[in-house]
Amino acid sequence: MSLLALAVLYLELTISLTYGDLQHAGCIKVNRCQCLMRDGSGLVDLSSVAEQDGFLFKFKPLRFLGVDADAVFSFSPCLPFSQPEDVPATDCTGVAVCVNLKINEGDRIIDEYLNYGKHEGNTFSYNDSQKMLSVSYSCREPLTVVHFRCSSNHSVIVSVSESGCLQVWVESPCACPSACTLPDVGPGNIIVILLCLSITVYFIT
Repeated sequence: MSLLALAVLYLELTISLTYGDLQHAGCIKVNRCQCLMRDGSGLVDLSSVAEQDGFLFKFKPLRFLGVDADAVFSFSPCLPFSQPEDVPATDCTGVAVCVNLKINEGDRIIDEYLNYGKHEGNTFSYNDSQKMLSVSYSCREPLTVVHFRCSSNHSVIVSVSESGCLQVWVESPCACPSACTLPDVGPGNIIVILLCLSITVYFIT
């Protein structure tokens, strides 16, 4: 049995004994970009869904209800970025999601950059039946939720709620565990996972 399989088995047994109601959780967050499947099927690595530059998309058109302005947004699932790149200390500095509003004021266009979520503190939720990993990127307000679904299709659907929250649905074969020639989670990450879990169990018990 491989080191990865042993680690997953240990985690499964520990969670089952310690957190009975969580034993059906689909995956365990390794870091802000990776999720280790509880059933041992592999690792979901969001960096494989993105393009080579780290972005899933850049300057994708967006429409807000009741907002008289053109809008585009950019999203990088793993690598923090800043927009515009040549202007320091904007609201979109070191973010995961940035919305750029282009406001018409007479004979000029004003660009406004809005932070729509950072990687720090993002939360993972896995739906086993839909084979979908939902990642929430939070900031002050609003919130972006990106749903990565394991599928043979390639598609991106974006919607904006009345409150201004972004919902993005991504279908991709690279959202499947250990797909797209993903690297192994590695013994270092496994040791960190086991150590953190052991410490948690120690304080609970």
